Amino acid sequence: MQLTSRGRHGLRLRACALLVAASGAALGADDPLPGAGAGTGSARAERAPGVPDDATLEAAGAVIGDIRYARRSVFDTRLAEEDKALFRLANRIHVLTRESTLESQLLFAPGDPYSAQLIENSERILRAQPYLGAVRIRPVAVRGNVVDIEVATQDTWTLRPELFVSSKGGSGTGGAGIRETNLFGLGSELGISYRKGLDRDSTTLSYRDPQLFGSRWLLDTRYAANSDGHGRLFALEHPFYALDARWSAGARWLAETRIDPIYQNGQVATRFGSRVRTGTIYRGWSDGLRDGSATRWTFGVTHDEREVRRVDPGPLPRERRLVYPWIGVQWIEDAYRETTNLDQIARTEDLALGWNASIKLGRATESFGSDRAATVFEANATKGHADGDAHTLLLGATTNGRFEGGAAADTLLGLSARYWWRRSPHRVFYASLGVDRGFNLDIDRQLNLGAENGLRGYPVRYRSGQGRWLFTLEERTYTDWYLFRLFNVAWAAFYDMGATTGGNVVPGAPQPLPGQDGILKNLGVGLRLGNNRLSFGSVVHIDVAFPLDGDASIGRFQINVEGKRSF
Repeated sequence: MQLTSRGRHGLRLRACALLVAASGAALGADDPLPGAGAGTGSARAERAPGVPDDATLEAAGAVIGDIRYARRSVFDTRLAEEDKALFRLANRIHVLTRESTLESQLLFAPGDPYSAQLIENSERILRAQPYLGAVRIRPVAVRGNVVDIEVATQDTWTLRPELFVSSKGGSGTGGAGIRETNLFGLGSELGISYRKGLDRDSTTLSYRDPQLFGSRWLLDTRYAANSDGHGRLFALEHPFYALDARWSAGARWLAETRIDPIYQNGQVATRFGSRVRTGTIYRGWSDGLRDGSATRWTFGVTHDEREVRRVDPGPLPRERRLVYPWIGVQWIEDAYRETTNLDQIARTEDLALGWNASIKLGRATESFGSDRAATVFEANATKGHADGDAHTLLLGATTNGRFEGGAAADTLLGLSARYWWRRSPHRVFYASLGVDRGFNLDIDRQLNLGAENGLRGYPVRYRSGQGRWLFTLEERTYTDWYLFRLFNVAWAAFYDMGATTGGNVVPGAPQPLPGQDGILKNLGVGLRLGNNRLSFGSVVHIDVAFPLDGDASIGRFQINVEGKRSF
């Protein structure tokens, strides 16, 4: 662990009766970090002794003094359980995240007015970084009306030789590679990998730097040599990085050549070649956080072009060339709650409970270089509700597509609901419902249903249509078992039920076989291995699912193994 402090000398001190000098308060750098290791305790850190609450500090006009950094490596070798030769070696090899990397992401600096909102927002920004497994920012000492802040972090292991093994619905994927997600402790990512996927094999070289030269600019580049073509991505963006951020800007360009399959009844019905080129440049502005919410306006221009060629007999999607200016607006509320053991295992989670709604409208015309006149649109909205720590509900809606020729074209509407009932510190009941409906979808834009998107007892892409729905019930059990000081162990028993609607998306393809139409259901059990030591694949899923419907070609059970970001 490394402990240092940075501050600004010569700060003007103002006497304030509300603040009590607490120079003897413990720094707390050796305390357990929330979300680090096993357990099902509260995500919030306790207040340092002698430090007033946030409301008192803000009302008194407190200012920030020293900012102290307590950086921990991957393993805490002060603990007997982690004082092992292998763990000590891992810490020596690991490059600790630099103070400058942490400092450049904070929303406050020495001399700024004390703001609990900026501290909490900074904590969420750091916690979202894959190279940090646990983060705590808190005031630790008060001198007059000057407040010292501690930024305590624990790294994850970021140099990862990669071995991809995934089996879902009887379809296996795999690959290998090497990736560093915190290059030289600067938070950037460099990797090369080979993957054998469901649709193509791919060798990919990528570099991503979310803090280019210590700034808020993000650089994202990727090149993929695929078995059916290649892909190139370049993006340079300055996002709305915080709730109070005032501007954004960026450019993104993608070019791909590939062969796309169209599925019917779980099998490839036809294939076609695609050449896709998309590019966007945009600029956004905002008045920042006002009365607990922020409104953001964005203006941009997008070029979206696709050419197709025949590979197999069958219909071809329509080619397109859309060039259009667009304007978007987002409204987001500052309403978050910290918790543990909902979608992660023994890791602090930031639940967004406030409204987050956005809409974007663009107009493509032939005079602007498009091959047709169309209104392009996209809208999203999410809202959460929590009744204490027992009941949590998250709702979402999304739509995107086009209006052309007086009708909806390639338009998709999606609705979702997710509910958690914490019955005890170790047991959570979970239910979810997702409904998607397409309107005049292009034939290559399929709504598939199978093991890849939650119907775990059936093959990948078992059903296809213009609409689909999926309902899931899950009983989750979180244990205190910390396997090898690496994996937090949990269990699940689940029931999935779903169906597709709208018939074939491929004209002339055979109708579903007996047993393939109608509602599909399965039961199953699963093992979950949560890993807070690694910067990737935070939850390993091992599921055994038993289909209750389907045709005779489906086995009596399906075994699905994959790494996911959530439970």
